[in-house]
Amino acid sequence: MGEQMVTHKPGEGRSYWVLGGLYTVKVGAADTGGAMTVIEFTVREGMGPPPHTHDCSETVYVLEGRMRFHLDGEVVEAGPGSFVHIPAGVWEQPEPVGTAKFLSVYQPGGFEEFFAEVGEPATSNTLPPVPEGPPDIARIAEVGARYGMQVRSPEG
Repeated sequence: MGEQMVTHKPGEGRSYWVLGGLYTVKVGAADTGGAMTVIEFTVREGMGPPPHTHDCSETVYVLEGRMRFHLDGEVVEAGPGSFVHIPAGVWEQPEPVGTAKFLSVYQPGGFEEFFAEVGEPATSNTLPPVPEGPPDIARIAEVGARYGMQVRSPEG
């Protein structure tokens, strides 16, 4: 498994609908020899993930909209052009403030497989219908554990 050249035009990549958002894999572990995964997220307000930590680092660059990052008890406000690096093991909860788009780089790669398993393949390059009811935190935690992720309920 070596590195490959990957190019995508806007809107291209493997896309999933996860937690009411559109998650597009721009480059995955198979493309980078396992070095990294890059995902473009488009998320609605109130549709962010539960508090979690994972055994890979995550570097975030906000493209559009506003995000509020809850990081080990601190809150960081981030708008377009903001950059946030989250080391492995840090408890985080990204919270979109309105609809937001951001790019995340996971190192090492492979975390895209978690999203593929908990989400569903997107049938269009748009946000999915708003989910009916709350997310299945127990299922997210169960699947996440296989990918080095721990999850807490939003209430703590």
